[in-house]
Amino acid sequence: MTANPDPIDVHVGSRVRLRRTLLGMSQEKLGTALGLTFQQIQKYERGANRIGSSRLYRIARILEVPVSFFFDDMPEQIVTTQPGLAEEPPEPFETDYLSRRETLELVRAYYRIEDPKLRKRFFELLRSVAYAEDACA
Repeated sequence: MTANPDPIDVHVGSRVRLRRTLLGMSQEKLGTALGLTFQQIQKYERGANRIGSSRLYRIARILEVPVSFFFDDMPEQIVTTQPGLAEEPPEPFETDYLSRRETLELVRAYYRIEDPKLRKRFFELLRSVAYAEDACA
């Protein structure tokens, strides 16, 4: 007894097939680029096998589309019947402050201060302001 493929996997696979076909690329050529057989590409395109995130990323690069392309135009029926997908998406959760643009700009500006004493005083000032906000809260 085999389980039916997940509708999201079927949708993603159909988008792989769509883009591959639009480029005039064969399953064999895509498979070769990924180090896979054309039969594996067939399984991906039918949704019979799931595409892992790293492989989906490589497929996107080969097919010259963003990863989000594979999720575009997902039928409303899939979205409303899948647990957790019908709710509104959560607010962006950002904990990696090092990847934020303002952090990079702040660090660049900080290191442009050539005088080490002045740079240290600025650091101490910034730190005291940050901790003062915590004390007031």
